[in-house]
Amino acid sequence: MTANQKTTPPSGVIKPLCADDLEAVIAIDTALTKISRRGFFEKRLADALADPGDYVYVGLHQGDLLAGYAMAKRIDGEFGKPGGRASLDAIGVDPSVQDHGAGHQLITAIEEVLIHKGVSELTSQVSWSAQALVGFLGDAGFNLAPRIVLSRGTSRLPSEEIDTSLDEEVEIDHSSPDGDAYGALSHDMVPVRSMREDDLKAIISIDRKTTGRDRSAYCERKQREVLHQSGVRISLIAEIDGLSVGFIMARVDYGEFGRTGAEAVMDAVGVDPGFQGQGVGRALMTQLMENLSTLRVETVRTELDWNDITLIPYLDTVGFEPAQYVVLNRTLS
Repeated sequence: MTANQKTTPPSGVIKPLCADDLEAVIAIDTALTKISRRGFFEKRLADALADPGDYVYVGLHQGDLLAGYAMAKRIDGEFGKPGGRASLDAIGVDPSVQDHGAGHQLITAIEEVLIHKGVSELTSQVSWSAQALVGFLGDAGFNLAPRIVLSRGTSRLPSEEIDTSLDEEVEIDHSSPDGDAYGALSHDMVPVRSMREDDLKAIISIDRKTTGRDRSAYCERKQREVLHQSGVRISLIAEIDGLSVGFIMARVDYGEFGRTGAEAVMDAVGVDPGFQGQGVGRALMTQLMENLSTLRVETVRTELDWNDITLIPYLDTVGFEPAQYVVLNRTLS
């Protein structure tokens, strides 16, 4: 994610991005990052066209030319209802018009749309070493958010015991009725399978028990994202005696927040309180790492509240550590 310093605003018109702007967006991003993230922008555009309510995309147009763009998507809450959050995950300004306030114009335009939709907070993840970008966002009114980013490699979980008494190597079954090649059944004591559409009711129930809140709409949106807007299905369900007792919602990211490679993002994890302490969380994480390693995805990250006393200890035990990213936010009014 790249932007510019605030000075005299350039001439131009801010309006929503459309499909015809795709090549110009890719060209600006390539000029800034020196690599092509075509896949990321093509997928973002397809997602926005399929579900426009979840996304806000704006561009700074100078005549027939696109001079800059900014992209945000909602991450929590419901548009149209107070209290929602959105993330700014891409912003870029053509080098020829930088240092004239275009980045601030784009941020302002994004915020105006989000406020109209009832969103009260805009967040972003930034590499701690991206000093120019951190400075730009600070100048735009962003502050350090009370959230942290954790990550780990997709290697085997720490201190995982292997049963050497088996005469034959355990074969992972990558088959599933819907053809999902990564819906493998875990061979841990807790069976783990690929998530399906009809798991939504169980996910909502587990989430309600663990959070104490009814987040039905959030769970539905996240499931839709991980099943239909991710290039590979890697979300999982754990079962005991035929009952769904835990889940992980995850997706493979190809460029969010300016990242240049494939990385898995874990959006949500939950274990039914009645089955905690029975290895459900570890079975889910073990299978997720197995699948990601097979896909040659090297890292997985997640973002959570800095004082989440339930998730942080669990993520620590399965090998997550603080990532080299900070979370910034801006309250919208």
